[in-house]
Amino acid sequence: MNDTPRPHPDDAHADGARPAGGSLRVRMARDKMHARLLVVAGVFCVLFGAVSVKLSVATIIMPLAPQQHQIAPQVPPIPKSDPKGMVANDIVLPQVHRASIVDRNGQALAISLPVAQVYANPQEMIDPQDATHKLKRVLPGLDEAETLRRLSSARQFVYVARDISPAQELAINNLGIPGIYFEPGERRRYPMGRVAAQIMGGVDIDDHGVAGVERYFDKRLDSNRAPLTLSLDVRVQNVVHDELQSAMDTFQAIGACAIVMDVRNGEIIAMVSLPDYDANDFGHAPADARFNRAVTGMYEPGSTFKLQTTAMALQDGVAHIWDRFSSVPIKIGRFTISDMKSDHFDTWLSLPEVMAYSSNPAAAHIALDAGAARQQEWLRNMGFFSRVPIELPEAGRPIVPSTHNWGISTVMTVAFGHGVAEPPLAIVRGTAATANGGFLLKPTLLLHDQDRTPGGSPAPDASDAAAPVPGAERLISAANSTILRKILRLDVAGGTGKSAESPGYFVGGKTGTAEKIGAHGGYLKHVNVSAFTGIFPMNAPRYAVYVMLDSPKATPQTHGWTTAAWNAAPTASHIITRIAPMMGLFPDTTHQQAIESSLFIPMRPAVPHGYRALGPGNDPGTAHMQQAEGRHHGSRHGTEEMTSDEGQAGRMHAARDEREDALPLTNRPKRG
Repeated sequence: MNDTPRPHPDDAHADGARPAGGSLRVRMARDKMHARLLVVAGVFCVLFGAVSVKLSVATIIMPLAPQQHQIAPQVPPIPKSDPKGMVANDIVLPQVHRASIVDRNGQALAISLPVAQVYANPQEMIDPQDATHKLKRVLPGLDEAETLRRLSSARQFVYVARDISPAQELAINNLGIPGIYFEPGERRRYPMGRVAAQIMGGVDIDDHGVAGVERYFDKRLDSNRAPLTLSLDVRVQNVVHDELQSAMDTFQAIGACAIVMDVRNGEIIAMVSLPDYDANDFGHAPADARFNRAVTGMYEPGSTFKLQTTAMALQDGVAHIWDRFSSVPIKIGRFTISDMKSDHFDTWLSLPEVMAYSSNPAAAHIALDAGAARQQEWLRNMGFFSRVPIELPEAGRPIVPSTHNWGISTVMTVAFGHGVAEPPLAIVRGTAATANGGFLLKPTLLLHDQDRTPGGSPAPDASDAAAPVPGAERLISAANSTILRKILRLDVAGGTGKSAESPGYFVGGKTGTAEKIGAHGGYLKHVNVSAFTGIFPMNAPRYAVYVMLDSPKATPQTHGWTTAAWNAAPTASHIITRIAPMMGLFPDTTHQQAIESSLFIPMRPAVPHGYRALGPGNDPGTAHMQQAEGRHHGSRHGTEEMTSDEGQAGRMHAARDEREDALPLTNRPKRG
C-alpha cells in the first residue's frame, strides 16, 4: 500500500508555484471587501459629520430656546418688549388663572406670576445629602439641615420649597436629581406697592381673596381671565397720597384719608387712607395700616353735615335763602350749643350766612323747624342710615341714634354733625348729590364703559334734567341744586373754606371740625377730626374732593388752631391744583368774571315781596325748644336728664360745643 499523499488539484505544481487563476480570485475578493469597508466608513463619516454640524449649529452658532415640554408646563414663554404699552390693557399670562387688576389707564395694580412648588419622594432618593447640597446652590435660603432630614425620611411626599421662580425651577430641573418634582402655582404681586393698598386687599396662600377688591371680586377674578378694570387713576392716586402724607406729617395727625369721586357717575378716581402699607406684605401689615379710613372708619362729620341740613330745609320747603336763624347759644338742660367765636357775624343769620359762618345754633334752629321726622327721612333717603354701597367688604355701617330715642337734642346736634358717625365716603356721596343736579349716586370702583378716559367730554351743567347715570335717584330739584352750588361756592369765596380755593377751578365746599370721643366716652378737649368736602368746578360740577385729618396738631403757621380751615381745606386746595390737569381740566381765568357772576349769591338775600321771612318773632323752632325745656324742667331728675326720649348718645353729643371752622384770623370778615 502506497501511503504517499496525493497532491490537491489547486496545490502548487511540482516546482512549488500556485495556479495563477486561484491567486487572482483571492485578490479580487480582498479588494472588494476593502471597497465595501471604505463605503461603510464613508457613510458613517458623513452621518457623524452631519450630526456634528447640527449640534454645533444648535448649541453654539444658533442655540435653540428650550422647548415647553423640556422644562415644566407652567413656565411661561419669554415676554416680548412692549415699550409703548400697546398691550397694557390685556395683561394675561399663560398658565395663570387669576385675572390681573388694572387702573382706568391699563396700569397693572395686581398681577399673578407663575411659580412652582418643589416637592420630593424620599423613597426615590439615591443620595439625600448630595441632593440637599445641590439644591442649596440653587436656593440659597434653603434650610439645609431641615431639608436633609425631610429627604432622609421614610415618607413618600415632602415639600422642599414653595413659590420658586421659573429660573430656579429650570436650574433645579437641570440638576437631574431623582425623586424631585414640581407643582405649578402662581403668586399674587402688586407692582405699585403702597398705591391703593387698602383697596387691593390681599390673597391667602391658596390665592383666594381675603380683603379689598381681591375678596369682593374673588369669583370673577378666578373665572374670567380678562383684566378687571378699576375706576382708579394711579396718577391721581399718587398725587393725593403725596399731598395727604405731607399734611399728615406737617400737622402730626395719627391718621388721614382723602377721596376723589366723579359726581356724574360715582366713579372713585382716588381713595387714600393713611397710614398704609406695601400690598405685597399684606400678611405682616399692622391692623392700623390695613384699616381703610375712607369706608371703615366712622367719624362725626361735624359742620360738613350742615350741608345736608340746608339741603333738607330747601328741598322740603322748610326754609328759603332769605330766612334768618338765631345764632344765640342754646341752653338745654345743663348743656349749651354755641359757636366758638361769634364776633364776626350778627345774631340772626340768613341761610347762606349759616353755611358761610358755620353757626351751630343757627343750624340747630333750621333742624328744629324741620322736625325729627323730616330729618330722619332725609338722612335715610340720602343713605346715611345704611352701609355705603361700594365694592369693598370692609365698608362699615354708620352709627346713628335709635329712631325711638330721636329726641329734640338729637335733632339739634345732628344738624351740625354731632350725634352720628359716618364713613367719609358717605359724606362725599351726599356732597355730590347736592351739586350734580340732585342725583344720589352709587359710588363704584369699576370703570364705566362709556367713559374710559380720565378727561372725557365736558361735564353737562348740573341743572340738566337727565340723570348722570341710569337708575340714579333724584332727591333734590335742579333749582335747589343750583342754589346749593352757589352756597358752597360762597363758603369758599367768602366763608370758612377760603383756604380751599384753587384759582381758576371755582371750588365750592364746606369745612367741618368735630371733637373726638375718648375710649371711655366723653369728648377729648382739643382733639379734633377736621375735614373738608368740596366740588370743582362749581360752574359745571365734575369731581368731589374730600380730605380728613385725624387728631391734627397746631403749628406756628396755624396760630394754635387745629380746625379744618387751617389744615384740611388747604390740603384739598393743593390736591385740586395738581390733579385737575391730569384729568383734562385746566384753570379758566379768561371767563372768571362771568363764571363768578353766574355763581353769585348774596350773603343776605332780600326777602321777595309778599313773603314773611323766618326770623325774629317768627321762628317755629323756638317754640319746639321751649316745649323741650318745659319737659326738662318738669323732669324729676332735674338737670341730670335732657329729655325723656333722649338716649345716652344724644346726651353725650350735646355735651360739648363744636370747636368748629374758625376762619383764619387774617381773613375774618369785619362786622358791619
